[in-house]
Amino acid sequence: MRRFLIRVATLAVAATMAAPAVPVTAAAAQGLDFRPLHYNINGYNWGGYAATGSGFTSVSASWTEAKATCNSTNDLYAPWVGIDGYGSSTVEQTGVATDCSSGSPVDQAWYEMYPANPVYLSTGSYPVRAGDHISASVTYAGSNRYTLKLSDTTRGWTYTTSKTLSASRASAEVIIESPTGAYPNFGTLSFTSATVNGASLGSFGPTALDPSSNGTTEARTSALSGGTSFTETFLHE
Repeated sequence: MRRFLIRVATLAVAATMAAPAVPVTAAAAQGLDFRPLHYNINGYNWGGYAATGSGFTSVSASWTEAKATCNSTNDLYAPWVGIDGYGSSTVEQTGVATDCSSGSPVDQAWYEMYPANPVYLSTGSYPVRAGDHISASVTYAGSNRYTLKLSDTTRGWTYTTSKTLSASRASAEVIIESPTGAYPNFGTLSFTSATVNGASLGSFGPTALDPSSNGTTEARTSALSGGTSFTETFLHE
């Protein structure tokens, strides 16, 4: 009996040692929000395009999730689409975060109705991997209600939620952002099919943004192509 118990204990230890490491939950592990532009204390770390005006009702875009290489455990960024945030204190947004706090890039779908905390989707039910085709949209449905939709057509899932927030709807964006001010090396990320209020993003004369931290430009935003497509190219952390 004693020999049997020793063998069971040995097998349990071996099984524990052989168990695969569980990835640290993406950006939620760092406890950071994706915030309005002027709240980013690490620098002007939005990249992409922001249309400004009033009464924006929808924004959408697609992209292929870039393969990221972590430079440090502080690296964190996300491509997203949203309404508000360029000059206001709220943002209604959804996208995919790439977080390096575990030492390796972890991709996770999320949405946020800032100033509420971001909500991260289950990586089991809504997995995202580099190379996946992502489509995202935020639509104002009236009475302070917004519909946020995120799809990974490569994996075959779509997540839709409806949330309420009193907001100005004074801008609409297609953006990359790093709350830490430190981007992983994502190479080049291409946004396509970018629309605002059902028209091309370019038709609104949007402001182009290059993310920077401590005065150093971290990525370059290309010119708009056809009013609906552009690239973000990593320069350095």
